[in-house]
Amino acid sequence: MSSILKRSSAEFLGTFWLVFGGCGAAIYSAAYPSLGIGFAGVALAFGLTVLTGAFAFGHISGAHFNPAVSVGLWAGKRFPAIDLVPYIVAQTLGAIAAAYTLLIILVHKQGYGVGNFASNGYGFLSPSGFNGHGVAIAEVVLTLFFLLIIMGATDSRAPKGFAPVAIGLGLTLIHLIGIPIDNLSVNPARSEGPALVAAQFGNPLALHQLWVFWVFPILGGLLGGFIYRFLFPAEEK
Repeated sequence: MSSILKRSSAEFLGTFWLVFGGCGAAIYSAAYPSLGIGFAGVALAFGLTVLTGAFAFGHISGAHFNPAVSVGLWAGKRFPAIDLVPYIVAQTLGAIAAAYTLLIILVHKQGYGVGNFASNGYGFLSPSGFNGHGVAIAEVVLTLFFLLIIMGATDSRAPKGFAPVAIGLGLTLIHLIGIPIDNLSVNPARSEGPALVAAQFGNPLALHQLWVFWVFPILGGLLGGFIYRFLFPAEEK
């Protein structure tokens, strides 16, 4: 298997796991009668998927699992431009496959309803009624800091072996902040899969708003990559 195919396959599986675990927790467990895990549980689920996925696939692909991360690492000169398209395609397909797998399980529940299917959104689709401007700012800022955490944790000067833990806990914190705002994206692939399912089952607004969750996380990723590279350049040997 060629190197890029192997690495893209790891990105597909890792993104599948992120969406299946994180969105699955939101869909199946967040409001489970009397024992729901709530926002905190869903935030932890997203963090744990990245932590475990990074240990499983990080040595193969770098464990991006997120187009905004791949673009941000390119901006920070940690990732070659030639690999961006294969990674982003694999991540998006992994997220879509995970969303439809979640749907296949859900339809076997008595009286099931798809609803917004953990899709991201503003206005009517925001859990707390945030408008598009607030959501855009939150997605940029939170993705920016996610990139700073990733680049700092994987810097050659950082303590070795702890990057997946720092990144997973960082994503947990970011979700604790952002879930009430827009169900939190910071990851265009994660937004794509649930939006497609929600739109197919009577919620077209999720798909109409999807562009926001591509544009602003990627903008935040670019800013995070550029800022880290500018402020903390590698020391010359």
